[in-house]
Amino acid sequence: MTIDEASTRYNIPLDILREYEGWGLCNAVKKVMGAWQYDDQDIERLSMIMTLHDIGFNSNEVEHYMRLLLEDGNTEAQRLEMLNKKRSTALDEIHFKEMQLDRLDYLRHKIQASGRNNGGK
Repeated sequence: MTIDEASTRYNIPLDILREYEGWGLCNAVKKVMGAWQYDDQDIERLSMIMTLHDIGFNSNEVEHYMRLLLEDGNTEAQRLEMLNKKRSTALDEIHFKEMQLDRLDYLRHKIQASGRNNGGK
């Protein structure tokens, strides 16, 4: 299937497909009449790429992760370390947002309490 067909069928942005093509992560040349032809293996890889983007990996991190994934050697520890770092960062962001919510709730509570103390004015 062509880049446009893959983009439409699987709802993958064209920039991600072009990025994937540029990385050269396929095992065989799959160009037909100047257009890349996506197969099931490409779609599986693209699904992983979309997941990595969705969880906050930037393009360089995605490419590095995918290269590790496709290496013949044992890269599980390296990939797990990348995922653990991303998870830790996400937890830090969640905790920061929780603190923001606590502060917002405190300010809301002060306003509401002040309104009750002033007779609702």
